[in-house]
Amino acid sequence: MSAPRSTGTTPPSAGAAASGGLVERRSIEAVPDAERHGRPFSQFTLWFGANLQITAVVTGALAVVLGADAFWSLIALLLGNLLGGAVMALHSAQGPRLGLPQMISSRAQFGVYGAIVPLVCVVVMYVGFFASGTVLAGQAVGHLTHLGDVTGIVVFALATALTAVVGYRVIHRLGRVASIVGALAFLYLGVRLLQRASLGDLLADHSFHLPAFLLAISLSASWQLAFGPYVADYSRYLPRDTSPRATFWCTLGGTVLGSQWSMAFGALAAAASAGAIAGDEVGYVVGLGGTGIIASVLYFVIALGKLTINVLNTYGGFMSVLTGVTGFRAQRTLSQRGRAGYVLAIMLAGTVVALLGRGNFLDSFSTFLLFLLIFFTPWSAINLVDYYVIAKERYDLPALSDPNGRYGGWRWRAIITYVLGILLQLPFISTEFYTGPLVDPLGGADISWIVGLVVPAALYALLARGDRAARVPEEMIWGGVERPEDALPPATAGDKAALAGGAAG
Repeated sequence: MSAPRSTGTTPPSAGAAASGGLVERRSIEAVPDAERHGRPFSQFTLWFGANLQITAVVTGALAVVLGADAFWSLIALLLGNLLGGAVMALHSAQGPRLGLPQMISSRAQFGVYGAIVPLVCVVVMYVGFFASGTVLAGQAVGHLTHLGDVTGIVVFALATALTAVVGYRVIHRLGRVASIVGALAFLYLGVRLLQRASLGDLLADHSFHLPAFLLAISLSASWQLAFGPYVADYSRYLPRDTSPRATFWCTLGGTVLGSQWSMAFGALAAAASAGAIAGDEVGYVVGLGGTGIIASVLYFVIALGKLTINVLNTYGGFMSVLTGVTGFRAQRTLSQRGRAGYVLAIMLAGTVVALLGRGNFLDSFSTFLLFLLIFFTPWSAINLVDYYVIAKERYDLPALSDPNGRYGGWRWRAIITYVLGILLQLPFISTEFYTGPLVDPLGGADISWIVGLVVPAALYALLARGDRAARVPEEMIWGGVERPEDALPPATAGDKAALAGGAAG
């Protein structure tokens, strides 16, 4: 990663107005310099808090439930978090430079229309993660209110949608609160767990099974890689001259520390319970903490942690759906009513899936998480190679909305690479409903995600050089992104005060 280049072309500037107060008014358009604020450390607190939550605990528990011992599970989960987190953090570093939601930049690789191909998979992912998070949080809300899981799921889904409609600033504030509350809760739960079981006993078994070890790596890597399609959505408001390295390391540090803490707790809890955590994940975790007021507090903490990540998924889903729709409608802005409509649609779809799939959550979630990998590793490979290697951080931002521009409507080099990247993984994938022919010769290990990163990256790097001269500008082109008719009303004194207050984030 190199530092952002200064260009002779004027970046988006104060001609567009600041967002008003807490409610975000921007959607997929570039964020002008006048509205940029914050520091890279905001990415640490956001991703640390987003990962200190019950679904990450379940992911860690899966490593043990599916056959690995606790000792090797901890190592494998850390490796997967580091590898997947590095890929995810490279996407995050694009945000301050471009000032755009993550999937908009995919138009530079796939074309203005062609970006719909990975977008469909991304939206399915967001709905699936919304559903899985709502199942667990719904259990917590149901216990806390004594209204049952179904009512808990519906109440939590509504809270998620409301927060996502408000937008970026509240999401970051929620992340800061969740990081503090989550850290305190997991410290307490860790102490309680070790009062029940000796750490030495839990880690005593060092027997190594390669397939189970690789499966645990895949679980945590897929967890991190799934953030890739939306991570830049939450770094795009940082000042344009923010160091890419600072953004990368703050994002990586937050996401790895938060997820590894949660997953390690889950793996140890699964080992201590001899698999009893499966089936009532929330109840088991809260039961470690105690009863009465303590249990109520822990249910609240679980719901708060899930609210953070569920809002990220809903917000990212809204951005992705809008990116797909506007690619065909040449639309750059969205009204508050339209924003609420998109968010509501995602909430309804996710809630229906949550209500239908809550009965066998653990098995369904593991299958879903692993299967997601085959769709997102090729996209990550293509996006990162194009941005850092081919374009060298230089894009024509107005052309991202013009199917007749330098990126065209459909860019077949990327689309073919993406499809091949998916197909080449099939022989190596191992899930409940499909096992590839090369899994058994590898001892049952699933290495599909490695194939899905390495092969598409190499293939795209080769193919993309064919049209590099026509597609990559000599310097970053900003002009025309903010048209006069797209400008928002001038910032009020209250807006400016809100921006100043948010700069600490």
